[in-house]
Amino acid sequence: MSTTMPFGEWASPITTKLLIADSVRLGGIALDGDCAYWLEGRPSEGGRNALVCRDGAGLTRDVLPAPFNVRTRAHEYGGGAFLVSDGRIWFSNYEDQRLYQCRDATPPRPLTGIGPWRYADMILDPHRGRLICVREDHGGNGSEAINTLVAVGLHDGAVQVLAEGHDFYASPCLSGDGRRIAWITWDHPDMPWDSARLWLAEVSDDGTLAVPERIAGGNGESVFQPAFREDGVLFFVSDPDGWWNLHCRDDDVRCVLPMQAEFGRPQWQFGMSTYGFDSRQGIICCYSLDGFWHLAQLSVEDGKLEPIDTEFTDIQAIAVAGNRALVIGGGATRTAVVAMVDTTNGATSVLRESAPRAFHEDFVSLPEAIDFATGDGEHAHAFYYPPCNPDYCGPEDERPPLIVIGHGGPTGATSATLNLSLQYWTSRGFAVLDVNYRGSTGFGRGYRELLVGRWGIADVEDCIKGARHLADTGRVDGARLVIRGSSAGGYTTLAALTFHDDFAAGASYYGISDLETLAQDTHKFESRYLDRLIGAYPAQRDRYVARSPIHAVDRLSCPVIFFQGLDDAVVPPSQAERMVEALRSKGLPVAYLAFEGEQHGFRKAETIERTLQAELLFYARVFDFTPAGELPEIPMDVARNER
Repeated sequence: MSTTMPFGEWASPITTKLLIADSVRLGGIALDGDCAYWLEGRPSEGGRNALVCRDGAGLTRDVLPAPFNVRTRAHEYGGGAFLVSDGRIWFSNYEDQRLYQCRDATPPRPLTGIGPWRYADMILDPHRGRLICVREDHGGNGSEAINTLVAVGLHDGAVQVLAEGHDFYASPCLSGDGRRIAWITWDHPDMPWDSARLWLAEVSDDGTLAVPERIAGGNGESVFQPAFREDGVLFFVSDPDGWWNLHCRDDDVRCVLPMQAEFGRPQWQFGMSTYGFDSRQGIICCYSLDGFWHLAQLSVEDGKLEPIDTEFTDIQAIAVAGNRALVIGGGATRTAVVAMVDTTNGATSVLRESAPRAFHEDFVSLPEAIDFATGDGEHAHAFYYPPCNPDYCGPEDERPPLIVIGHGGPTGATSATLNLSLQYWTSRGFAVLDVNYRGSTGFGRGYRELLVGRWGIADVEDCIKGARHLADTGRVDGARLVIRGSSAGGYTTLAALTFHDDFAAGASYYGISDLETLAQDTHKFESRYLDRLIGAYPAQRDRYVARSPIHAVDRLSCPVIFFQGLDDAVVPPSQAERMVEALRSKGLPVAYLAFEGEQHGFRKAETIERTLQAELLFYARVFDFTPAGELPEIPMDVARNER
């Protein structure tokens, strides 16, 4: 029998200790013979990315000893940091950004020299004894990094530039006979999801490339994940009709299956994948439809799509070999996992869970997909999670407080995968609205481009409209609305709190407060991102100033808590610190926790635990309730570094 208790005061088995105990961040995946490989970002090891292997006998082991950290800083967001082939392993080591090589169970040795270079997106060219990859050169004495496509000799580490002249390179792939190579480029001010080009070139005997031919992309068309099938046909994902669909190029370029669904993702990282070739030269693919991901087999000849039934509603990555598909997937009642799927019948074997679920399923709040009316006659999308705890219920005359989450990116999307950090709140009596605001991916280019020129306006409006929709329908307490977000979602949070008065409090995780500073002081990959989201800088500087919370702090009238990594190169600490000082000088309740050794996205166990505890106590003070359990104190009006 449940106990009546005010929302927010419920005791929960989903503790901060549970969130960090044996919890990992799952990353890149690969298949090599009978072995499956994946990356585990381990908070318990300071965020180290460990390379893990499950062999054909079912033995799981770490491939590389600490302190090796398989992570590249190319584009700052990394990805594509390792390659395996016939038991040989090549990887980028985070500490020095050099490429290393080894055979399984042998000590790694450096392949490339010490220098200002970062490497990513490696493929093997066995015909010429080399790797082909993207290199990012930061040796320009303060100028913008130079990106090229390079070859790295396997015996001597000698580097040869294969292609240059574009601002960005990604996704090299080689035909089976080694005679053709394809890759993707894009140039400022485009991001890869705005406009990216696919190139194809012949490879000569000496390894140099002939003049490349543009196959697809450009002029408002985005290309994703080119790959050669065994018979030499080139496949890729592209969106000339507004949806990322699979295409192939044999005699000509054609769409394999026109469909109002997304077979691609925004390329925030290298090495992203949504399809692969099976033993029958068909395609095993995953795609997003109305915010949910599906696994299927696609026949190239007739465009027939056969679903493969799994429990996954989100599939982050896929690698295919024969009748096996290695995936990172999750569902409403399952956290993200690495799993092997038999593509003939959908039988699934979980190899690694990202987090243990040491609590009963009755504590899981299930997502409800909702659409709601927003500005300009449009509709926005979100997942709603009601409070859920079988041991408690709220008072009959009380509605729960609501936490609205704006995802990062902003070109990205939230998913319905079980997220213990989200369930941390719902199991304590909070309702949560996870918003796929206009500009999110998964709903076609048209929806994605509704944010063009309107970042800080449309996304904020959608978060407010979603919250008000729930309050007006009596599902949440309209006087206790909270908004939180990280990175770009942190900007949405701060803009909503500054320029509107719908929320009673907010939490910003490494959020952006000064758009002008961001435009002037960020890394190459995102240095022109704001041109489309806001306008060209400095020509339209007035927009940047008008939409920056730091310039309108006098309009902010509610408490805010800030969390910031002191080594963040994407959103520098100065962004948070200036906002904190402005709020403090105004006399508003403010809390600031800054963490040494953390970058853009917290990776350490102690940081993850500390931030959630502090955020809960912060809301308890704002809404005057007593949370269950002991929580470390936080200062509400002084800055503090967590060392």
